[in-house]
Amino acid sequence: MTAPSVPTSPHDPNVPAAAATTAGPTMWDRRYAEHPWPTEPDPMLVELVSPLVPGTAVDLGCGPGRNAVWLAGRGWQVTGVDTSSVGLGQARQRAAEAGTSIETVLADLTEYEAPAGGFDLVVLANIHPAPHEREALFARVAAAVAPGGHLYVVGHHVDDLGRAGPPDPERLYTEAVLADAFPTLTVERLERSDRRAGGPEAPLRDVVLWAVRPEVADAPDTAVAR
Repeated sequence: MTAPSVPTSPHDPNVPAAAATTAGPTMWDRRYAEHPWPTEPDPMLVELVSPLVPGTAVDLGCGPGRNAVWLAGRGWQVTGVDTSSVGLGQARQRAAEAGTSIETVLADLTEYEAPAGGFDLVVLANIHPAPHEREALFARVAAAVAPGGHLYVVGHHVDDLGRAGPPDPERLYTEAVLADAFPTLTVERLERSDRRAGGPEAPLRDVVLWAVRPEVADAPDTAVAR
């Protein structure tokens, strides 16, 4: 989340990569108010979600709502969670302009508790918690996925240190970091994804995880023959 001569994020070429570190709502309010933010959804999210039947979705750290608004426009019942009231206001406005609506929740992701099993789709896009916060956050994220539901995670690869995302390599992702991060879910895809962010520069590198919570099996027939 991220001006010439400064490492940039693929999400906003005008915001320094240092902005992607943890900061309070005042900083994010200012950045969302002062800088244009992208409106197109994450391309891998589009690819993976398009075949699904719409249901309930939560976009954690949704900012101005590029993914949340896209989902709502395709029939999903979307809740967007963010620490910035400015970002959430922009998300609601974009949704209205697109002829749809989203529910918003003002909350810090380190404290937000989503309903257990409450969502058919959970999105965690470009959120890079500090290592000591990661396990607890990932556990709450996974718990929000309903049986048969999916989790989508995308974040900056550590190979892009200095180009995109937080300037702290410990916050960036690799496939190994995410491989065992969601033990209650079944990982269906885990890969590095290279993409162009415009201009002649080398592709930016993300790590993408797509996982599902198995359906609850029917209880076995316990009737005793007489």
